[in-house]
Amino acid sequence: MLKTTLTLTAALMLPLGVAAPAMAQEYTIRAVANSNENDEDFDGLQVFKSHVEAASNGAIAVEIYMGTQLCSNGAECLQGVADGSIDVYISTSDGAAGLFPYLQVLDLPYIMADDRVAERVLSGDFTRQLRDMALEDSGGLLRLMTIGNTGGWRNFANTERRIQTPADLSGLKMRTVVADLPQELVRALDASPTPIPWAELFTSLQTNVVEGTANGITDIMSMRFPEAGLQYLTLDGHAYMSAMWWMSNDSFMAMPEDMRAIIVDGFYQLQQATFASPKRKSIAAYEEFAAGGGDVYVPTPEERAAFTEAAAPVYEWFTSSVDGGEEILATFRQAVAQAETDLAAERARDIQ
Repeated sequence: MLKTTLTLTAALMLPLGVAAPAMAQEYTIRAVANSNENDEDFDGLQVFKSHVEAASNGAIAVEIYMGTQLCSNGAECLQGVADGSIDVYISTSDGAAGLFPYLQVLDLPYIMADDRVAERVLSGDFTRQLRDMALEDSGGLLRLMTIGNTGGWRNFANTERRIQTPADLSGLKMRTVVADLPQELVRALDASPTPIPWAELFTSLQTNVVEGTANGITDIMSMRFPEAGLQYLTLDGHAYMSAMWWMSNDSFMAMPEDMRAIIVDGFYQLQQATFASPKRKSIAAYEEFAAGGGDVYVPTPEERAAFTEAAAPVYEWFTSSVDGGEEILATFRQAVAQAETDLAAERARDIQ
């Protein structure tokens, strides 16, 4: 059972922006993202706010809180959603893994091949299955509304050398988050996992505490990591940077069905915005990285297959260490295979 741990002071609640004038405001949604206004999370929330407030004719107001005004990390923020002091929160899978370990399935490497596959899978019934599981495991408190993107794809980047094969990672000190799965991946590739908080990564690269990381290009450039010595980027695309958008189930179910439908449609709009945002922002980010002398390498199909083979121990770890891991991985692979089949059929029709 989740316990209430977060106390909020109303006087400190200073939302970004003011809700549009409403004829009869009945509901207020407090939405939190522990990022900043340059992030796709903010883009998504702006789209969500615009849709929900307009479609409800002002009956629903959305207040956006960026950064750590209301809570500072995944565990604390999800607790806030559970106890109702926060209505909406975005987490990564590792940020929610403490409550729902099976969500790490989305971080398993080299399963989804590209954006079209990822977007098809995350827009379908696989996300609804995860929603049902999380609702049950949280005692009906945490509702997974949608899964979008936050930063594109994770790629290996480092300060030392070009990474073309798994062997090139051997011995490198790679920054990871605290979660188990990213550390298992780094170990499988014969590198050394070093958990480092995000805020400390620039200095850690600069002082050689770590020599590499796995991030999307927009994060790399927004954090100015090339200035800390990060010069080599390999576009292996080992994990889609999924973003889980949670809502207080009590807040959601307290609304009438017509308002719930507006919220659901708002999260669809948010999802589409977060799918699109990294694609646009990455164009300038790659240009800036290359202009600064950065080396960008795209593995060949044979090299990508070698990375997939080298990562096999991670799948074994997941299925043996996560309760229900084998079943959820099989379901995930099935959803990916179906998406690939459907997309291939659509593409075949579209090119005729």
